[in-house]
Amino acid sequence: MNQKTGYKPGFYGKKRQSAAEWADRYIKKYTQDEADKKQADKKPGILPSVCFSRQIGVGALEIADLLAGMIHYRVIDREILEHMAKDAKLSQKMIEFYDERYPGRASELFSMLISEKTFIKSDYARQLAKTVTALAASEPTIFVGRGTHLILPRNSVLSVRFICSKDYRVDRLARMMNIGKSEAERQLEICDAEQHEFFKAVYQKKETSPDEFDMVINMDHIKGIFQAATIVACAFEQKFGSEK
Repeated sequence: MNQKTGYKPGFYGKKRQSAAEWADRYIKKYTQDEADKKQADKKPGILPSVCFSRQIGVGALEIADLLAGMIHYRVIDREILEHMAKDAKLSQKMIEFYDERYPGRASELFSMLISEKTFIKSDYARQLAKTVTALAASEPTIFVGRGTHLILPRNSVLSVRFICSKDYRVDRLARMMNIGKSEAERQLEICDAEQHEFFKAVYQKKETSPDEFDMVINMDHIKGIFQAATIVACAFEQKFGSEK
C-alpha cells in the first residue's frame, strides 16, 4: 500500500489476504449468515469495538491478531479500511446489508456521526465513517489504524494507543525486512510523514492527544506482544464485561 517505501504499515511477515480478497470472502459469508438468522434475534446498535492507534512500526497488527484469538473478534486493518472506503460500491453494499437488518438505523447513525464529528467534511471522510460504522455494527471488530477511535461513539470502543522509542521501531523494521538501520529509519520517516498528512487531511489534527485513549501502552516497557495483547484483553473485559 505504501508505494514510496518498501514497507507496508502492519506488515510483520504473516501472510494475509489482500483487501479485495477479504472483502469478497466477507461479503459472501455475511450474506449467507444473514440468510440463516432470524430478525427476532438481532439487536441494533454499535457493538463494543477495540480501536488500535499506533506509531508506525510498533507492531500493533501483530498484537491485534493475538488479541483476536483471546476475545474472538475479527481484525480489520488499515489496508482493508482503505480498500473499502475508496470503493464506493463495496462500501455501499455493506451499508445496504445493515439497512436490511435495521431499516432506517444506518441513516440515523450516520446523521448522528456527521452532526457530532466536526471533521467529517470531505467525501472520503464521510465514506470512511460510513464504512467503519457499518463494519462495527455488523460483527465484533478490532480496528487497526486510520483513526477509527475518532469515528465511533466513545462509549462503544476500547481505544488503545501503542507507542515506543524510535530505536525500537528502527530495530524491529530492520529485522523484519532484513535491511540496514539507516534504511529502516528512512522508510519510517516517510511513513510517519504520510500518517501525519492523513490525520491532518481527514481529521484536521496536527498531533495525537492522550485524552483520546483509554490506555497508552509503551512497548519499550512491556516484555512482548503477548503481554501487550493480554493487557488489552483484560482492559476490554473490565470495560465491557466478559460477554461479547
